[in-house]
Amino acid sequence: MSEFSATIQQADWKTEKHAPIIEAPETVQAGDLFPIRASLGKAIAHPNTAQHHIVWMGLYYLPTGAKQTIELAHADFSAHAASVTETPDPALTQPFMEARVQLAKSGTLQAVAYCNIHGVWQASKAIEVNPAPTVPPTA
Repeated sequence: MSEFSATIQQADWKTEKHAPIIEAPETVQAGDLFPIRASLGKAIAHPNTAQHHIVWMGLYYLPTGAKQTIELAHADFSAHAASVTETPDPALTQPFMEARVQLAKSGTLQAVAYCNIHGVWQASKAIEVNPAPTVPPTA
């Protein structure tokens, strides 16, 4: 029996349409609110049809030294031109998500996406979190 982790695929998003892209600052200040975006298809478009589409995407954070990830956000993409008639539905959901987060320490951001045909794909990006500036006590 194979482990689930053996089925997770990884590639460079510039050459693989299934690989998630993480857009976030390289460095942030501890406690500051900032956006993280995850998407697919920036360099090579991923199909978005009833037959072939991204079902969901998750955004995670692994603090340096931790063993467990923290789920920051999850998005289900529900509209894939599916229809109850023979005419495709006019609604399509593109695989894009954004979360605004605050981090206390450096670590790794991880994006995971599930394609209904080609399985689970992941990407990661290191993020450095600088300590919040100390404010001297007032007299």
